[in-house]
Amino acid sequence: MDKPVCLIDTDSDRKLCVQQSALQILEQIQQPVVVVAVVGLYRTGKSYLMNRLAGKQTGFALGSTVESKTKGIWMWCVPHPTKAGTTLVLLDTEGLGDVDKGDPKHDTHIFCLAVLLSSTLVYNSRGTIDNKAVMDLQYVTELTECIKVKSSDEDADDSREFVKLFPIFIWAVRDFTLKLKIEDKDVTEDEYLEFALKLKHGTSRTVIEYNFPRECIQKYFPSRKCFTFLSPTTPDKMSCLESLDPADLSSEFLKVIDNFCKFVFHDSHVKKLKDGHTVTGRVLGHLAKTYVDTISSGSVPCMDNAVIAMAMIENEAAVKEGLQVYQSGMKKLKESFPLKLKDVFSEHQHFSNTATQAFMKRSFRDTDGKYLKSLQENIEKLCDEYLCQNEQDSKRRCEDLLSSLSAPVMEKLEQGSYTKPGGYDLFCNDLEDIGKKYNSQTNKEVKAEEVLEEFLKQKSVDSKSIRQADKKLNEKEKKINEEKEKAVLLKQEIKAKEEKQRQLEEKMETEKQSNEERMRQIKEKMEEEIRLQKEETERAMESKLREQANLLEKGFKNKAEMMSKETEEFKRRSAEAETNRAKELALMLENSNKRHEETMAMMMEQHREQMKAIQQMNERPLPPCCIS
Repeated sequence: MDKPVCLIDTDSDRKLCVQQSALQILEQIQQPVVVVAVVGLYRTGKSYLMNRLAGKQTGFALGSTVESKTKGIWMWCVPHPTKAGTTLVLLDTEGLGDVDKGDPKHDTHIFCLAVLLSSTLVYNSRGTIDNKAVMDLQYVTELTECIKVKSSDEDADDSREFVKLFPIFIWAVRDFTLKLKIEDKDVTEDEYLEFALKLKHGTSRTVIEYNFPRECIQKYFPSRKCFTFLSPTTPDKMSCLESLDPADLSSEFLKVIDNFCKFVFHDSHVKKLKDGHTVTGRVLGHLAKTYVDTISSGSVPCMDNAVIAMAMIENEAAVKEGLQVYQSGMKKLKESFPLKLKDVFSEHQHFSNTATQAFMKRSFRDTDGKYLKSLQENIEKLCDEYLCQNEQDSKRRCEDLLSSLSAPVMEKLEQGSYTKPGGYDLFCNDLEDIGKKYNSQTNKEVKAEEVLEEFLKQKSVDSKSIRQADKKLNEKEKKINEEKEKAVLLKQEIKAKEEKQRQLEEKMETEKQSNEERMRQIKEKMEEEIRLQKEETERAMESKLREQANLLEKGFKNKAEMMSKETEEFKRRSAEAETNRAKELALMLENSNKRHEETMAMMMEQHREQMKAIQQMNERPLPPCCIS
């Protein structure tokens, strides 16, 4: 994108809505995305920070008046400067606290959407991080009312889960004028932030009101960072940053800006859904629409519901993508039909495995294997169609070959060359010669034996009339030759049945190998999801234990005990979630294996029936003349 576009706006009814043009842009981004959103009071220079992250001097709208310039949420997608194969999505939000807004909840909704959509959240303010600055961030205290993690237990407080899902938090302080000292000791910007978020002892209403937003920031955003920016230039030019030449900016200001950008580029992680699924631009677009539609309907956005909706959309798309991969490969193979069945099955297996890989890469939360089953069934259906097409092409080629090879015989039949004495032996010799040439040229065609069987049956009518008319043969010789013909036809019929049996065995072996590869891919996919889930839980546990230790160190024993209980409950729920995920894996493998066993059982039954038919043919007694 060469410039930003509006992602979320308000309609004529003052309800939030997603811009279709922005969704179309996100739909094309199949790479993982790092999403950086900036929030803050209006007229604090948020857009300038976003432009610098985009590597531009201008882009997001900047203003030099008291009027808020940015409305809604604007988006700028650029290649990530340090992470190859990743897109950096910058979200510039409408300034909070604009007096011209009619809906008091509008700011809260904008803030919540920034939290829900980003992997790094930048809060921009001016001056210092004093009590007023913290109280201006009141929106963080409303998150439990405005965001739900789980759809069950509507009234339950699931804010303990926020720590697993919320973005990295950066507090950017513009026009910072203080010295970074606490009790005459030099401190870092991060230490300054933690000092500003320090809780007070006491139970009075004033203390509770003072502590509450600080507790929320500490609890929901354990990964915190602070950057303080000195005045960029002289006071008379500070309101016109967009028009300044970079040479007019102070070296100190540019240095902090550079450090800020480096931190965002190197430490901001790819956006993840619950349970660790990587978010692409396409998924981000679906998330934005799901959350905005929920807010506009008057409901509370639920992360679980959004993920479930996302899973359905992505899994359906994953099935289509897998089928496209399979069809694309087989369509090219179809141009080479007819082929040996072994070659068709080999390519089918290759493209089927590739299709499953494509499906696994995009799908998530297919816990019961419903969508994988749909992919398999559609591939099997398509495979049958391709096999049928290969058989038809093979039959056509074999029939054309026989037609060409038998043309001289047909000409002799029309000329009556076989009606003279000895014509029967001549006719049999010509047929035998056709058979030899045919077998040498069909190169084990799929329908070779079956077409030859049909050809011999058709020619047996001509053979009978020629044999009856051949005066060189006596009745006994005619009878012997008739029985010989029957034996040849039976032998060819058995060969055709045996070829079908061999083809079925090839199909069974292909299904067995495909299932082994499919099971391997399922295990790999599920194990990766479990690993990500564990990592997510471990990070959350570490932050909770740090918070608990910090409370004890600062003398908040009661709060530390409450945190300890909360941590134990969090641990219990996480262990339960991991157990459930392991059960889902086992069930998915079981269901997939069950489908394989059912398919194999059907083919085995078909195999037994064909074997029985071949055995019955082999058990037919040959005439004495043929035995002799």
